[in-house]
Amino acid sequence: MSDVVQKLWGFCHTLRHEGIDYGDYIEQLTYLLFLKMADERGIDLSEKKFKIEKKGRVEEIEVDCSWPTLVGKSGTSLRDHYSDVLRALGQQRGILGDIFAGAQSRFNEPVSLKKLLGLIDETEWTSLDVDVKAAAFEGLLEKAASEGKKGAGQYFTPRILIQSLVRCMKPDPRAHKEFTVCDPACGTGGFLVCAYEWLIEQTGAAMPRELAKRLKSETYFGQDLVERPRRLALMNMYLHGLEPHIERKDSIYQIQDGRHFDVVMTNPPFGTKGANQAPTRDDFTVETSNKQLNFIQHVMTILKPGGRAAVVVPDNCLFADQAGEVFKILTEDCNLHTVLRLPNGTFVPYSPGTKTNVIFLTKGYPTETVWVYDSRTNVPHITKKDRPLAPNQFAEFESCYGSDPNGRAKRKVADSKENRWRSFSMAEIKERDFKIDNLKWLKDESLDDGDDSMEPEELVTDAIAELEAAVEGLNAVVAALENGNAKAKA
Repeated sequence: MSDVVQKLWGFCHTLRHEGIDYGDYIEQLTYLLFLKMADERGIDLSEKKFKIEKKGRVEEIEVDCSWPTLVGKSGTSLRDHYSDVLRALGQQRGILGDIFAGAQSRFNEPVSLKKLLGLIDETEWTSLDVDVKAAAFEGLLEKAASEGKKGAGQYFTPRILIQSLVRCMKPDPRAHKEFTVCDPACGTGGFLVCAYEWLIEQTGAAMPRELAKRLKSETYFGQDLVERPRRLALMNMYLHGLEPHIERKDSIYQIQDGRHFDVVMTNPPFGTKGANQAPTRDDFTVETSNKQLNFIQHVMTILKPGGRAAVVVPDNCLFADQAGEVFKILTEDCNLHTVLRLPNGTFVPYSPGTKTNVIFLTKGYPTETVWVYDSRTNVPHITKKDRPLAPNQFAEFESCYGSDPNGRAKRKVADSKENRWRSFSMAEIKERDFKIDNLKWLKDESLDDGDDSMEPEELVTDAIAELEAAVEGLNAVVAALENGNAKAKA
């Protein structure tokens, strides 16, 4: 896959000279990869109709959208046919129309489009990996991130981490007929795809017809604020034979439809962009502008009673000004049974200095004990080349977590050979004002060496987190003063 990504990325450099930036290039690539993989899977796209207006009259035109027809053309005929294909698919009903809605060709030079078609056509994508298109897409995003392209990281959660969380959460639609899985910040659909792949591993080829029918359009749900990753999520699921409900929507600020889910797995976007005001949500108990804390509240509201969730959160979400308030409510309404402290560098190269965690909770049961697994302290930083993220880094955690997805398996401190696993009572959590980041017990040996041992990105990230927390605190003071002045005038 790395060779394929390198080849595709090399061509991206060529297209930049023609005015096609990396974002447009990746989007065009997803369209073409979809058409190629649809052909490999035997999905018939040969006869599609679309309507156009000519001289005040609406005409219906039929176009062959299949891959062989597309690669068989050249010159201006190819350029025009590709535009017609995108327009035709965008006018189809159902998920095809969602995938290609508003799709437009960015190729001005037919020779560039022809070259990209050739690069894609020489590989049989479906024989490489069931989710190879997402891997190619993510590989290109990694390239973009390494060159300083802002925003690339908003799409990406390491597949190894997702697979580990899915194994712990066991999103099994066989539990009952209304079972649903949701990712309210789904990006390219990694959690949803892996949830389906996990089920296939459990059932093998012997999947009941009723279950297969439910899975197709009644089980998997998602939302994302950005059109490109949503489009790719729809493509990924469609190529798996599924038609999920994935909306382009702001999960925090827009009105929700009232639907609730059995399992929620998500990695909300890091940072504070777009989080300058508190959402007006009656179902949020704590009013805050902190985006991650709002996502935690959102997850709590969309879970069914007895539903479970795994949420990736940065450290600053655990010690932010109102974190104690949110986690106090969370521990009252949910069983916050597990916290996984992720290794430093888990999100290399997108956010190499961001320290992250995963919180696991079950709705409807108050918290009595929180178990924490520290996969970070005295563990070498994850790097892209020398120390990449590997499945064995989560193997002991999965063993400690146990077989019960709701965290009710019998647990012992001795399950971790390096003392990375221990429990905290609610009394201990209350003593820490519900600030979950204070649940620590291992001595950080790097502190003995001073800050020189820390990565520059980590130092910068820590400084930014402290500044953001200070600004949030000052804003709260300003709001309190303004509120006081208003009452005094009244």
